[in-house]
Amino acid sequence: MKRRRRYRRTGLLTNEDEQSPLTGVANLFDIAMVFSVALLIALVMSYQLPELLSPTDDITIVKNPGQQDMKIIVKDQGKPIEVLNMTDEIGGGTGEALGTAYKLADGRVVYVPEEENKTST
Repeated sequence: MKRRRRYRRTGLLTNEDEQSPLTGVANLFDIAMVFSVALLIALVMSYQLPELLSPTDDITIVKNPGQQDMKIIVKDQGKPIEVLNMTDEIGGGTGEALGTAYKLADGRVVYVPEEENKTST
């Protein structure tokens, strides 16, 4: 007599390649990273400063102009971003006057350089 081999069909619920329960956590981390980068780009775009993301653009930002806690943020091409806290030592010193700046009624500032008196003989 021949013996019949019975093959047991595995159901859908039993899987030989069972996955680890932590596999989904890695996917959540990837989604969180993509979301945080998208949020950062949206924040930069909302302040209309896409120059901060460009490696070739130079930008200078003045925070709290004319106040005691004024800061100047400078981004030059190929250099690290510098934050300058304004104090009397940084903004003060000796030098020579180069001209006069005037603030117009519409908010623009106009710089008028001093003329040098040259006498030609």
